[in-house]
Amino acid sequence: MKIHEYQAKEILRQYGVPTPRGSACFSVDEAENAARNLGGAVWVVKAQIHAGGRGKGGGVKVARSLQEVCDHAGNILGMQLITHQTGAEGQKVRRLLIEEGAAIAKEYYVGMVIDRSKQRVVLMASSEGGMEIEEVAKHTPEKIHKVWINPASGLTDAEADTVARQIGIPDAALTDARACLQGLYRAFVEKDAMLAEINPLVLTADQRVVALDAKINFDSNALFRHPEVVALRDLDEEDPAEIEASKFDLSYISLDGDIGCLVNGAGLAMATMDIIKLYGGMPANFLDVGGGASKEKVTEAFKLMLKNPRLRAILVNIFGGIMKCDVIAEGVVAAAREVHLKAPLVVRLEGTNVDLGKRILAESGLPIISASNMADAAEKVVAAAKGA
Repeated sequence: MKIHEYQAKEILRQYGVPTPRGSACFSVDEAENAARNLGGAVWVVKAQIHAGGRGKGGGVKVARSLQEVCDHAGNILGMQLITHQTGAEGQKVRRLLIEEGAAIAKEYYVGMVIDRSKQRVVLMASSEGGMEIEEVAKHTPEKIHKVWINPASGLTDAEADTVARQIGIPDAALTDARACLQGLYRAFVEKDAMLAEINPLVLTADQRVVALDAKINFDSNALFRHPEVVALRDLDEEDPAEIEASKFDLSYISLDGDIGCLVNGAGLAMATMDIIKLYGGMPANFLDVGGGASKEKVTEAFKLMLKNPRLRAILVNIFGGIMKCDVIAEGVVAAAREVHLKAPLVVRLEGTNVDLGKRILAESGLPIISASNMADAAEKVVAAAKGA
């Protein structure tokens, strides 16, 4: 689960991480009032969407008068902001963050993720703030410094000070930097985050260390422990199909292709998408119906896929373990009839009650294309999508 920058900063402030003063706004009038209340002579008008690269897309502007605040707010609110993370369709801006300006002397990057190979949270820091960490890793990997944090001791003073010095933070600002890094770590752990990032973390002209931007993504499997985080969810930023899927306990992610995939099990779903691409096709979605899908669940899965206007064919790939092949076959037949399926449908079944499942499909009277294995299924669905 993702949240907005201003929400991430609110969380970080609870853990002692300094941030600029600012207010979330939903209209030009609110933006003007926020700037007036903040005072000063420079403000930053920032689009709030769940994507990076907002500045390059025109979603972050500096204002040096209240009139400029209003002008920038009016231009940004409602715009379809396109960044490298939104895709070509962009994301509509419905919220702004109005912040006080900062006198920036130097920008840094700090972030935390889980290193599964070491089973620890890893702190990554770089002197190259303001850049995407992937680009730094690609071109100047020696500028990324890492600390794998012992969960028993947490991020120690010595570790925080060492990494702060490695990225060039002066000794006069070490106390502030230590508070930022340790606060970021506590927020990461206590809120069950998957990613916590400050980019840039800045050194100001008066030698303060401040989180100028913030990004936190949470482990959705741990949200039951954090109702205060769930309350921050912005459904306007999420794919409507994925929201609908969550109501039926379906794992669904929209993709750019034209071949719908309905699979049981995340690993098999990934393998199915891979083999579709191997045979020259493009998957339209990731869709895992789980191990105990009912007819109703399968029907909803079909409805979700059919909402995609690019859809040209569907592949159902089921390995019957907990999920019995006859049950999934009945669900497929019922769903195809209910939604009046017109797109070509390829079905590959294997596992428990597979012969019964195949007989149900064959006797349904529906134009279902049966496949004997994954390669056969991929070849047939790619041909169907291409009109062969």
